[in-house]
Amino acid sequence: MPSSASGSGRPQTRRTATVEFVRGSVRGSRRRALATLPSLFTLGNMMCGFGAILVAIRGQYTLAAVLIGLSVLFDITDGAVARLVGAVSSFGLQFDSLADLVSFGLAPAVVAFTLFSEGRDEFDALGWVVCFLWLACAAIRLARFNTTIDPTADKRYFTGMPSPGAAGVVLASVFAFGDQMQGRDRLWVLLIVAVPALLMVSTIRFRSFRSLVSPKSGRPYGLVAAAVALVVGFATVPVVTGCVLAYGYLLAPVLVPAVSPLARLVPARVREVLT
Repeated sequence: MPSSASGSGRPQTRRTATVEFVRGSVRGSRRRALATLPSLFTLGNMMCGFGAILVAIRGQYTLAAVLIGLSVLFDITDGAVARLVGAVSSFGLQFDSLADLVSFGLAPAVVAFTLFSEGRDEFDALGWVVCFLWLACAAIRLARFNTTIDPTADKRYFTGMPSPGAAGVVLASVFAFGDQMQGRDRLWVLLIVAVPALLMVSTIRFRSFRSLVSPKSGRPYGLVAAAVALVVGFATVPVVTGCVLAYGYLLAPVLVPAVSPLARLVPARVREVLT
């Protein structure tokens, strides 16, 4: 009897161990797949930025601006997905910054420089300097963000204009003023690059909308209302909507304190629903 009991228990033990091994492998594969998912969106961000550089060199500035806009969407999505699946990591942070340097550092600089130099055979020194200023400020902005993460800081704000928001100013300007931006005889156009570039490395606080796209947000009414307004705006008057969005965010540190007293006119119940 003992031998037969031990003999019958041994296959059961092997079967149980095999089942647990398979389950563990499936769980491990699932965790690895979830951990990889945010990086796929980051790769999409980088791919669109690289594509924007290639098409800008060929003179397709509107398409380049569209690709930079897609990079902004991928950049917003990868962070939200990482928080949703619990895959936030230091690798993801560094990888995201490298992708942002391509899409919001190098790509807007190339788009702007090719526009400034359109139809000019001689070297455009002024355009080169200003566009390199953009790239340098974007790199400094991203490096500062990665190395000065303060757990006690207010998460609702960024220090300095975030690079996707600064890139939005360039792509909105390309859509609205693309024909007027060609050539280097219009020095005012350089301000479209220089001003957002300097704001990226400034200490001015810009509102972060990360909480709006957080999967843990319990009241998505404000996000839904904003999303509907943006969809309607881009479907009907895309150029105006893009300029209002980009330049509104650029001027937000000045506009928000000026209009904040008007918020008192909104009923408290409405403010509670939208926030």
